[in-house]
This record gives sequence, C-alpha cells and structure tokens, in this order.
Amino acid sequence: MGEFEVHRVRFFGLVPAGVRCLACHPRGARLALARTDGAVEVYNFAANYFQEKVIPGHEARAVESLCWAAGDRLFGAGLSGDITEYDLSGLRAARGVDGGGGPIWSMVANGSGTQLAIGCEDGSVKIFQVIPGGIQFERNLDRRKGRVLCLSWQPSGTHIVAGSIDFFRVINVASGQTVQRIMVNHQVEKAKRECVVWAIALLSSGTVVSADSFGRVQFWDWEQGTLAESHTISTSAALSLAVSEREDSIIVGTSTGATYQLQLLPVKLGGLEKRWVRTKPFQFHSHDVRAVAHSPSALISGGLDAQLVIRPLMEKVQKKGYDAVLRKFTFPHRRLVSCARKARLLLFQFSQYLELWRLGSTEETGKDGEVLPLCRMPEHLVQLKSKGPEHIYCSCVSPCGTWVGYSTASRFQLYRVRCDGDGVSLRKV
Repeated sequence: MGEFEVHRVRFFGLVPAGVRCLACHPRGARLALARTDGAVEVYNFAANYFQEKVIPGHEARAVESLCWAAGDRLFGAGLSGDITEYDLSGLRAARGVDGGGGPIWSMVANGSGTQLAIGCEDGSVKIFQVIPGGIQFERNLDRRKGRVLCLSWQPSGTHIVAGSIDFFRVINVASGQTVQRIMVNHQVEKAKRECVVWAIALLSSGTVVSADSFGRVQFWDWEQGTLAESHTISTSAALSLAVSEREDSIIVGTSTGATYQLQLLPVKLGGLEKRWVRTKPFQFHSHDVRAVAHSPSALISGGLDAQLVIRPLMEKVQKKGYDAVLRKFTFPHRRLVSCARKARLLLFQFSQYLELWRLGSTEETGKDGEVLPLCRMPEHLVQLKSKGPEHIYCSCVSPCGTWVGYSTASRFQLYRVRCDGDGVSLRKV
C-alpha cells in the first residue's frame, strides 16, 4: 500500500435538525418524518428502512404534525397556519390551504383517510375533507378557550379527543358538540403550575390515554369522566405517545431522552382481567423525544438530538437476523461535503449557506499513525449565502476548485471562484 495523508477535518460546524414529528403509514410500509428545519423525509420499511425520499426544508414552513390520508397522500401542518400536501414524486410542497384558525398545533386523519381534523391556536377543531387534487373545508367543531395541542380520532370515527392545557375534551363528530370535558390537574393543584396535555389517544374501547407535563400516562373512562389508571413514568414531561394497531402496546417519549413501553397484560396467568404495565424503558436519546410511532414490529422514536431510532420488538420477529437489529440513523443521508482534490478545497453545505475552506498543510514527516504539526492552518475562504426561504438541497465544487454550484427545490446557481493573493472572489454565472 502506498503512502497517503489523512486530514482530520474538525471545522465543519454542522448542527443537525432534530426530529419534530413522525407518521407511520396505516399499512406499515412507510414512515414519514419531519425535522425542525421543515424538511420531510420518507423511509421505506420494506427494504431495511432505507431513506426513500427527502423534501428540502423551507424557512416559512415549520411542520408540527404529519399524517397519511387517502392511501399514499402525505399532509403536513404547522405554526404558519397552513395545511400542506406534499408531492412525493416531485419532492416538493404541492399545495397549501389556510386552516383558518391561526397556528396549527396538531392534525390527525380518520380511519378511512377521507377526513382531516386540525387543532388550532384559537381553540377550534376543524374538519377538512380529502378530495382528489387537494382538501376542502367541511365544518367547525365546538370551540373552547385554549390552544389544541394534540388530537386523536377514535378508530370508529364517531368521536375526537382534543388535549389542551389542564384539560382534554371529547367531541361528538356528528353533532360537533363537546360531550365530555375532563380536568387532568385535579391531583396536582397544590403544585400551582399548568399541566400540559402533550399527547393523547382515544382507543376503540372508549378509553382515553393522555401524556402530560408531569410525566404521567393516564387512562380515563371518558363516558363516566373518571380516572381508571395512572402511571408516573418520569420526573419530567411525557411529550409523545403512540398506540399499536391491536391497542395492546403503547410507546411514550419523555423530555429526558428516555422512551417507555406499556403493555396490556393479564393480572393473573390465564385470567381475563387485564391491566396496563410499564414493561421496558429505553435510553437511546440525549434530548427531548418529541415524536414516537408504533409499527407492527418495532418501536420508533425521534428526538431533538436528530436521531431516528428503530427498535424491533423481539416477540414480533420470527427469526434472528437483520430484522432483529437495533437501527440508529444518526447522520444525514445526503452528501454535505464536496472535495476539490487538485485545489485542496472543501465545500461544506448548510441549510442556507455554503462554506469554502482550504485544507492545511505540513512539511514534516513521521511514522505511520503520527499526527504531524501544520505549517499552514486550514483557511476559511468564503461563505456563500442562498437568497430566499428555500433550503439548499445539494451542492458541489469542481475538482479544480474554480466552480461552485448549488440547488434548491426551484432553482440552480453556478459561481466562478478565483483565488489570488488579494483573496477570493465569486462571480455568478
């Protein structure tokens, strides 16, 4: 083997965008993921969870909620107040509709995928009908004071539960009226602080499952308005929850980076009476777990540390092998670094700008594995900012180092680079 130099590049200051929300396809074939910079990614479960599509981010499009509807159509909503449908073939935001209630905190589709419900800043819950080529406003449900932070549609489609600060309410979809309002902070009034219902689920049996800022997962009989079970799983907030298709398993994400699984198990062996039991804690994240999903064979979590973690359920795996391996997606699946070998330049890609660096050099020699001192330090030559709200999707520098190009979702830019004794100059082509 010939001699070669290895450069340790420690000046690429990339801060990856955290995972904001997840949406598992009803048939379990795909997973949609939205990041804090507005980017949307689609992972394919059928081929070892590979990243199938990426829709670049946008400064004016912060996604708070994702859902699949009408088959393979993907919708997103956020604090801009718009409901956006994504073009998965063109990899762009196809069309947007104003929700009409201010910032949108939550969105959920009914079981058949024909309707979308959104929870707004003004306390309203609105129903939109999914039609060919877009969505259409259908009607408003009962409006109450307080932003609607989370929503869940009963599998039968008859009721919607909406979580807010200090309470949640159950709405009859047919009449549009609130049929039950339950306070969740009755046990912690002495704490004199708000109890935020961060996530909620309405099961087929009529049980409401809530996760709140006091680290509790509670099970409610909404028809009677009573608390059936309460599990304090963390000393910090429980931020997200997801229920399995059979409704016998729940995954919960917390602000400490831990995820917990609760399972519906019989009290006695062979008995009919069942209770929810916390069975498995996992510590795979270092920051808030803002999004979780429950596929038929795995627990999926995404955190603000930008990691996507897929943990297969061993009892669901038929045989040991690749399907039983824990997967962590800890790095971007796109090329963010481009190298000009002849000119010894590196181009670093960020969301809205590029950085061009010249590598350092040394005149020393040494043995294999030694770190050689630099006679010239790495040099930051230029920072090229992209105009407009669209994020940079891809970039490249030519091998000779005289051409730099980048692309967004709608335009391509090419620059000529000149390096001389006075510095670096860029000319747009």
